[in-house]
Amino acid sequence: MKVSNSLIYEKVTQLGFDQIGIVKAQKLDKEAKQLEEWLNKNYNGEMHYMERYFDLRTDPTLLLPGCKSIIVLSLNYDQPKVKFKPNSPKISKYAVGKDYHKVIKDKSKQLIAYMRNLYGDIQIRGFVDSGPVMERSWAEKAGIGWNGKNTLNIHPKRGSYYFLCCILTDLEFEYTQSIKDHCGTCKRCIEACPTSAIHQDGYLLDAAKCISYLTIELKTKIPEEFRPKMETWAFGCDICQEVCPWNRFSKPTRVEEFAPNPDLINLSMSDWLEISDETWNKVSVDSPIKRAGKENFQRNIRFIV
Repeated sequence: MKVSNSLIYEKVTQLGFDQIGIVKAQKLDKEAKQLEEWLNKNYNGEMHYMERYFDLRTDPTLLLPGCKSIIVLSLNYDQPKVKFKPNSPKISKYAVGKDYHKVIKDKSKQLIAYMRNLYGDIQIRGFVDSGPVMERSWAEKAGIGWNGKNTLNIHPKRGSYYFLCCILTDLEFEYTQSIKDHCGTCKRCIEACPTSAIHQDGYLLDAAKCISYLTIELKTKIPEEFRPKMETWAFGCDICQEVCPWNRFSKPTRVEEFAPNPDLINLSMSDWLEISDETWNKVSVDSPIKRAGKENFQRNIRFIV
């Protein structure tokens, strides 16, 4: 069933999303080949979940039988005024407020309920940085932005500080178009990355070298070679976004839940190392840092002190 885009666009705006793009669901042949090569180079490090459900990851019609369209949504999280004290560890902007999974899932569930009310018994399923969905590939195809040399999705008027959400459905729409890559000859993200995680030509990331991976995904000991390169990042890293010229157009988020938690950003290195279980539970509740766990977060602090 082919339906009008206008009602969906109106609801998406009402829910507070910043962008919407809709693309035809199809097998990702080129991306499947790239993913296979990436995995063969062990660029996924210990993220073994990237090796699972390969067919579902590269073909949405297998993930949701009858899938015809993918709705891609973006939600800005930028916090330009977040400043960490010299004796405090750095935490990626996306993690200084409440867990985005919960915030976006709530919004996407409202959209799905609205669409079911409009169109009846439809096949529909939402994903927020979960499940075998290649969000950035679909975001690029839907025109949310282009995937830049740092491999992040970038919009020429919004920058790259935004989350992505994909909704798979058996409805058909008028599809949006991709936009031009505007990275040009710029190599600021490549040159700024302290661990050389981004390939010299860009568009390829060795995640096993990325500070975000080392501080979040890696559950074993951080290799010693990275000790002088961490630049006091304890959870995630924003360097490749901070130097990106397109982020000068990024605006502060309007989402109250993403506002910085003062209990989180004001703790010093020593505070984190001495933190009690009770304080950790208070600070990490509804926060992305909970994913790391107290022991791994303190491991990160000890590594960068």
